Amino acid sequence: MNNQKPQKPTLSGQRFKTRKRDEKERFDPTQFQDCIIQGLTETGTDLEAVAKFLDASGAKLDYRRYAETLFDILVAGGMLAPGGTLADDMTRTNVCVFAAQEDLETMQAFAQVFNKLIRRYKYLEKGFEDEVKKLLLFLKGFSESERNKLAMLTGILLANGTLNASILNSLYNENLVKEGVSAAFAVKLFKSWINEKDINAVAVSLRKVNMDNRLMELFPANKQSVEHFSKYFTEAGLKELSEYVRNQQTIGARKELQKELQEQMSRGDPFKDIILYVKEEMKKNNISEQTVVAIIWSSVMSTVEWNKKEELVAEQAIKHLKQYSPLLAAFTTQGQSELTLLLKIQEYCYDNIHFMKAFQKIVVLFYKAEVLSEEPILKWYKDAHLAKGKSVFLEQMKKFVEWLKNAEEVSERFRPKTPTENVTC
Repeated sequence: MNNQKPQKPTLSGQRFKTRKRDEKERFDPTQFQDCIIQGLTETGTDLEAVAKFLDASGAKLDYRRYAETLFDILVAGGMLAPGGTLADDMTRTNVCVFAAQEDLETMQAFAQVFNKLIRRYKYLEKGFEDEVKKLLLFLKGFSESERNKLAMLTGILLANGTLNASILNSLYNENLVKEGVSAAFAVKLFKSWINEKDINAVAVSLRKVNMDNRLMELFPANKQSVEHFSKYFTEAGLKELSEYVRNQQTIGARKELQKELQEQMSRGDPFKDIILYVKEEMKKNNISEQTVVAIIWSSVMSTVEWNKKEELVAEQAIKHLKQYSPLLAAFTTQGQSELTLLLKIQEYCYDNIHFMKAFQKIVVLFYKAEVLSEEPILKWYKDAHLAKGKSVFLEQMKKFVEWLKNAEEVSERFRPKTPTENVTC
């Protein structure tokens, strides 16, 4: 009897080495840098030749893996250490943005190098955006001349769409703002951006990334005022940017005013309190009476859910507007304000079809309530009306206007019993 235990099966055979292509390649930017710098040195300062070299090298060198190194070299002449300094033991090249002449024409030529490279190798787009964000955070590590060149280049690349305006978020870094680096950099950047396009194109780009209301953050909190921003950028030769920011602040103040007005109306606050608040906001934010009367009209009309039946909505509107006429009267002290209100009424009645037949009744109501006077109404009728619904509204107003013209005294207020029976409230 065999008492030996059966042997367990074992795996045996030849151990294969990992195939070369399966081995993970070691990250070595130094060798990549040497190849790029050697090529740039051979091309010299001919940027057309530089663009051709970079185009051809993409087929041999791993741009995707070493994008940061590539862009560091093209901007600063070598790989950048944290903080923005060049490592002493690394080879460098003078064929880069920082070693170039500090003028707009040279930076435009460098912008073309980046444009061609990124158009050819589309996958570099994200890497380049990340590179610029990093460079902006390193601004304190660069000389003033290097910052100026980078600012001009960035403005040009923003103008031609190579960069997205969201990269400007890096400028809001607390240390850069505190030391005035962000504001000084922004001057050069916006000058080159506006030079390539115009302030309207700049505004569109900023609005797309919700940065149109953040430009004052380029300054410390104690200097974030329209007056300081305007003075700083106007003196730097950027009056159009100053005016843009001033307009943006006014728009923001208008939105805030309208929001607060609607809340006060919904609470039923006394008109005297609302009038006092609005006048304070007008003074504080330099808002005109014409703008305010348009805001009040819009707020008043948005507080009601209007009847969908045309024959009922006019009666509802007259009842509602009669209640708010003292508020509107407080801000129609100028003829231009009255005309603004007339145009807003016309626009509203045209845009809301159920109000088409209510236009004349609203105007007569406001005439009786001393919100509107003869002169602005006559001017509106003669040549200041909008094209919207022109024929309909002029026909509605015809008899009332004739009555105004033929009245014995121009300043006499309208009474319900007039020679024109069709003029009713």
